[in-house]
Amino acid sequence: MNRLGIGAAFGMFLLSAVSQAAEPKSTAVVQALMTEPLTDIPGKEVTVLTVEYLPGGASLAHRHDADVFVYVLEGAVIMQVDGKDPVTVRKGETFRERPTDIHRQSANASATEPAKFVVFMVKDQGKPATRPLEGG
Repeated sequence: MNRLGIGAAFGMFLLSAVSQAAEPKSTAVVQALMTEPLTDIPGKEVTVLTVEYLPGGASLAHRHDADVFVYVLEGAVIMQVDGKDPVTVRKGETFRERPTDIHRQSANASATEPAKFVVFMVKDQGKPATRPLEGG
């Protein structure tokens, strides 16, 4: 391989390494456990999932358009909906969101330990479980 070829290959390697380093790493691991229609409530379904925030992890502001119930399995999370103060929800504790709530803050309370919680939501059938806020 000539010098030009070696230089081009090295340049491609550096470009690849820089672009990979610039990609944000996910701070949440979401695992869908089930989604089932509610027989006695036409047009509604229940979705159950787990969310694990890595140390220091958080999500952007969002909404669920659903009745959401959270139970913390490990660690602690800081939760806040618009119009209310943030609360720290610890292992064994619960948190509730209403369909009209804006979930302003959802974050791991620890910078060194992961946090994991189960989410149970009742929502319109076929609609997304979470949607980002328009305009941030």
